[in-house]
Amino acid sequence: MAQAGGWRPPSDLPEVAFAGRSNVGKSSLLNRLVRRRALARVSRTPGRTQEINFFRVNDAFVLVDLPGYGYARVSRERRDQWRPLIEGYLTSSPALRGVVQLVDARHEPTADDRAMLDYLARIGVPTLVVVTKVDKLAASAGIARVEALREELGLDPSQIIAFSATTGLGRDELAEAVAGLVA
Repeated sequence: MAQAGGWRPPSDLPEVAFAGRSNVGKSSLLNRLVRRRALARVSRTPGRTQEINFFRVNDAFVLVDLPGYGYARVSRERRDQWRPLIEGYLTSSPALRGVVQLVDARHEPTADDRAMLDYLARIGVPTLVVVTKVDKLAASAGIARVEALREELGLDPSQIIAFSATTGLGRDELAEAVAGLVA
């Protein structure tokens, strides 16, 4: 079982972490971002990522897949163990350059989403918000939804990106933003 303060690879490269509730599409996003089908394991069962996964990219930086929070098909006790794991990583990783927070376009931000954004602001970690699954909405509805989320969450336009792992929408913009964080 993963635990705060447990083993992790050496942090000799800059890191960008990806956070979001279970079933928001983190694994699919990571795979699309690096243009590999199976970098991160995609599952139909929410909550499969139960540890922190590190993916070294081109020996230049590391993408960090944090366990999903909120809804997951695991015990409440197990989910409660993820919080110190996630917080421990976020507060004690000197190589962390930023966090990409994922929010599902089809749903209102959850209390957990808001708590994570507040937490990231409190600890001063640069944060991008990626609105996933925009392909599940009509094009005009997707644009309106992203703008509504930007306003609702009080984000600068440069902090939010519409994304679809299916169509590739937002992939290049996200890759550019990640490159900016690790530069």
